[in-house]
Amino acid sequence: MEDASVRETASRPRGRFAVRPLHAWFFVVAVAAVAADQITKAIIRGWGEQGEILAEFGPLRIIHVTNSGAAFGMFQDAGPLLIITSIVGMTAILVYLFNPGFAQPLMRLGLALMLGGAIGNLIDRLHAGEVVDFIKVPNFPAFNLADSCITIGVLVMIWAMLREEAKRADAENS
Repeated sequence: MEDASVRETASRPRGRFAVRPLHAWFFVVAVAAVAADQITKAIIRGWGEQGEILAEFGPLRIIHVTNSGAAFGMFQDAGPLLIITSIVGMTAILVYLFNPGFAQPLMRLGLALMLGGAIGNLIDRLHAGEVVDFIKVPNFPAFNLADSCITIGVLVMIWAMLREEAKRADAENS
């Protein structure tokens, strides 16, 4: 019969690095986000000219536009700064990935989505100096899957952190 303390020690991340082969799904999610982003952008580039509305679904439009700025059209024409910022952000994500404090699956999911989105938009910036955006809803700038992955990743990270804080508070009150 295995002692509970042995099981607990075996399941906790050891040392400074918290990534184990078991956690390879992080990289699968990040690569899937990059692939989905790049495939959808290639389809949009192939389907229509710049500014052309390709499809409409109620208030949602699929439109071919480009953006030389950051997510959702901010910081137009700041290409070199955005490339540097993307690289710094991706480095920070990888540092957090290897931090045992971020070993919870939800935190890793958020990090994976953010990394995939950052890489997807960085590929466009390095290749063309701008990113392809194609999802347009009323009263909001056009965006793409990479922007969506970054946004969803941040929301998942916030949710995971709030859950961890609630767990700690419950443990202290018990």
